[in-house]
Amino acid sequence: MQYFVTGATGFIGKRLVKALLARRGSTVYFLLRPGSESKVPDLLAYWGAPKGRAIPVMGDLTGKKLGVAADQVKALKGTIDQMYHLAAVYDLSADEESQVAVNVEGTRNAVEFAKAIDAGRFNHVSSIAAAGLYEGVFREDMFDEAENLDHPYFATKHESEKIVRTECKVPWTVYRPAMVVGDSTTGEMDKIDGPYYFFKLIQRMRQILPPWMPSIGLEGGRINIVPVDFVVAALDHISHSRLEGSGQCFHLVDPEGLRVGDVLAIFSKAAHAPKMNVFVNAALLGFIPRGVKKSMMALAPVRRVRNAVMKDLGLPEDMLTFVNYPTRFDDRDAQKALKGSGIACPPLKDYAWRLWDYWERHLDPALKIDHSLKGTVAGKVVLVTGGSSGIGLAAACKFAEAGAITVICARDEDKLAEAKKEILEFAKNGGRADAQVHTYAVDIADDAPTQAFIGWLNETLGGVDFLINNAGRSIRRAIEASYDRFHDFERTMQLNYFGCIRVTMGLLPGMVAKKKGHVVNISSIGVLTNAPRFSAYVASKAALDAWTRCASSEFADVGITFTTINMPLVRTPMIAPTKIYNNVPTLSPEEAADMIASACVEKPVRIATRLGVFGEVLHAFVPRVAQIVSNTTFRMFPDSSAASGDKGGKPKLSAEAVAMQQMMKGIHF
Repeated sequence: MQYFVTGATGFIGKRLVKALLARRGSTVYFLLRPGSESKVPDLLAYWGAPKGRAIPVMGDLTGKKLGVAADQVKALKGTIDQMYHLAAVYDLSADEESQVAVNVEGTRNAVEFAKAIDAGRFNHVSSIAAAGLYEGVFREDMFDEAENLDHPYFATKHESEKIVRTECKVPWTVYRPAMVVGDSTTGEMDKIDGPYYFFKLIQRMRQILPPWMPSIGLEGGRINIVPVDFVVAALDHISHSRLEGSGQCFHLVDPEGLRVGDVLAIFSKAAHAPKMNVFVNAALLGFIPRGVKKSMMALAPVRRVRNAVMKDLGLPEDMLTFVNYPTRFDDRDAQKALKGSGIACPPLKDYAWRLWDYWERHLDPALKIDHSLKGTVAGKVVLVTGGSSGIGLAAACKFAEAGAITVICARDEDKLAEAKKEILEFAKNGGRADAQVHTYAVDIADDAPTQAFIGWLNETLGGVDFLINNAGRSIRRAIEASYDRFHDFERTMQLNYFGCIRVTMGLLPGMVAKKKGHVVNISSIGVLTNAPRFSAYVASKAALDAWTRCASSEFADVGITFTTINMPLVRTPMIAPTKIYNNVPTLSPEEAADMIASACVEKPVRIATRLGVFGEVLHAFVPRVAQIVSNTTFRMFPDSSAASGDKGGKPKLSAEAVAMQQMMKGIHF
């Protein structure tokens, strides 16, 4: 048999051509737009087509008779047994003009071409969208009953099918596939569409919450999903069945169909994300009067929040319109045609994991973003305060290796010189022998020297692009041991809060002028857990957190972003005086530096461990319980010898304290 296929380079069409070529002695002619000749070798390789059995025909869907040359039309006349029209726009977010040009006029041109070549049968691949938003069960023999065709995608799909029904002069058959997803055996898909739009939301939930934690999902109407391999197999089989006359329509759908909430729950399980136990019915949104919704969207803050959320999650503008999809589809004719063939739509739960795996490996929009530190900071000026040791030094090494113009500051000039040598050596070993590293000795707790430092930065380097406020001082001492040590609170506040703000305030005008900049503030997990014995330290970091929240709101529209890292316990010289930490699992400075690098690349509002977030939630919802837990641990662990003034030996810990040390990695006591 000989076939002619439009849309042969598309997701469904490419697979259909392969199925047609698998038939003995078949030849497939396929429409190819001028300028796309380079696709042919790959297509032939994919199809495994012997020479002369897959033949491109130059033309254009938007041209009369598909823009095929007259001599080619004459040569094909009377030779094509079946023509398959698959070329169409399947994108909900496509503009109306392009959908009309391709879906409507393209179909009209295809019908005209089928008549010109006197095709044996015209197979039109329509869509369940041709039913619009019909309330109830839509049968295969229904068409004019379609309702709510306001959306251009629904309207053009309906109109294109109408053209086939009223204008096609050769025997025709219509196929209405449901929402087509990837291959049920490989997961392969070519674009993000339909349920894939919710994958990013599921992924975010998995990143934030442990898989055992119950979560809230969205309930709505029924959504009909079919894998591409089922659609191709059914289309191939039915089109080669003994179809009588013209005018039959087949629904290629899942006979069961699933509610939106069930689909989300299945994909959440496939992604190992938190299970959705409670569902909010999206139909409730319908009770909000249209005037009220319109008035709310007229408010700039509401619009900006909505747009930011939709953009962040990769959801199209009108995706929520289809959450309450009201239509179910009867497919008794398709079932009858497929009886005995072994072709059936597999349950989504059996192959959802393959779809998720393929999406996360190949289609996740995050894969297209340069997530490397080099791609983020190369050639940019990065300032790391407290960069002569510990976390700051480890972070500076990473920035220099990534090609940043790295600036470190600290109080001790000799330590800075040693740190610079170490950074340059690290960068050289990483292939960056030309690394630029600058040092500046300054105590940022002192105003005048800090202003001179800021002036030097602006004059010499033109300001900074990334500011890492890492310099800090930690004091672990119970309040009852601090009655006569008010200076502990003053000096931690001077450096941890005022020092960071002093540097940031000095560099912000330059960032505002350039309309770009990112500030990373190293806070503490203790701010989330309200760690006892760290009142001076936690209070100073909490003040910095509060200032950062205010600043991020003020500068959100001028290209300046802020990240707060609620850093867990890191093994640095800062914690050396507390000997009980010698046996506590802690992060290395390099691991902490990775968190800083991630903050610069991803630019999230906050980075915190799950344990830190849990502590914050505990204090928010059951503060009395949180206080009891904190007080118990407070009494369980003694002050360090440095804090208590005890010059004695190793502090003695109970068995409970030792067990707690191992359980609570990164918690400050």
